[in-house]
Amino acid sequence: MEKTTATGDQGTKPKEQFVHSVFESIAGKYDLMNDILSFRRHKAWRKFTMRKMGMKQGDTAVDLCCGTCDWSIALAEASRTGCVMGLDFSAGMLEVGRRKVEARNLQERISLVQGNAMELPFGDNSFDYATIGFGLRNVPDPVRVLNEMKRVVKPGGMVVCLELSKPMKQPFKGIYYFYFQRVLPLLGKLFAKRYEQYKWLPESLALFPDRKQLEVIFRETGLQKVESYPLTGGIAALHIGLKENCNA
Repeated sequence: MEKTTATGDQGTKPKEQFVHSVFESIAGKYDLMNDILSFRRHKAWRKFTMRKMGMKQGDTAVDLCCGTCDWSIALAEASRTGCVMGLDFSAGMLEVGRRKVEARNLQERISLVQGNAMELPFGDNSFDYATIGFGLRNVPDPVRVLNEMKRVVKPGGMVVCLELSKPMKQPFKGIYYFYFQRVLPLLGKLFAKRYEQYKWLPESLALFPDRKQLEVIFRETGLQKVESYPLTGGIAALHIGLKENCNA
């Protein structure tokens, strides 16, 4: 998920600091809780996303809010020879991810950096892909993050967001919100000894755009050929957009 470094915008600091404290406190249990809370569907969502991305050998990527690096690892394995940069604001999450990277002998191709998704420390037109998984709803300014992602991908490069979303149809909508708002925090307390942190996660989704609204935001940032896909009844969504290729 996304990390520290002050942005200079005083209004963003309280959310940044709170989100940072949440992920620092749950880093050790993050993977277990992802499996429990999504019924392991997050793995299928990521596989679907990778198929839609269509990475080729040698492609490069930056993975924002990389957390414990599952997606960074998948990107590196898909590109086979390309380099991947993982960025997160939580040192605790990065440490868990670093151990995974080393266990797969990918440290030569995956570099991890603690940084701010709203102020990426990378040059323009640097990567073939910019991804963010389950982190966009946690940043103070999602539009700013998407603009940064567009900036650092090459012309024709792809901006990819995999995120929780909002089911629109009943009765699934009612069942989902009951689970997400009432059951999820209790599971967080049971398995991770963290109630308030997991109570906050559904709250973070409440103000986040739904799938169609986020699709509009993608287009408003100037991304082209924007596509979105509802996943598992709409509890998650994939958004993809391309940076304009002036040579096309």
